[in-house]
Amino acid sequence: MTDIEIDQFIAREPAAVWRALTEPELLARWWATGDIKPVVGHRFTLDMGSWGQQPCEVLEVEEGRLLSFTFAEGSLDTTITWRLEPEGAGTRLFLRHAGFAADSPALKGMGNGWPALIRRIEPALA
Repeated sequence: MTDIEIDQFIAREPAAVWRALTEPELLARWWATGDIKPVVGHRFTLDMGSWGQQPCEVLEVEEGRLLSFTFAEGSLDTTITWRLEPEGAGTRLFLRHAGFAADSPALKGMGNGWPALIRRIEPALA
């Protein structure tokens, strides 16, 4: 396995979850600071603390439904894809973080870290 896949229900409407993924102030509340914009070709960095500034580039955007960007170009060279689907009064959020080397420490570390990070989205929107 070289990908991380997570399916998480968030009790907030898709527009709010989309904002948590694409607005720098909200993204910083639950994950990392960075100048993300949902614009294909936009290049930005995410501050991963002791792991440094990670360069990224937006690859695909479907407003309110899908966001895909490269992550850690030049080191991990992985791709993060978020997909949002309305579900009742909330949102089903799907994460696919793809492109890890099989059995790599990064795959294991981020595989263990993503679930806790995603659980921080809903409180960040309060």
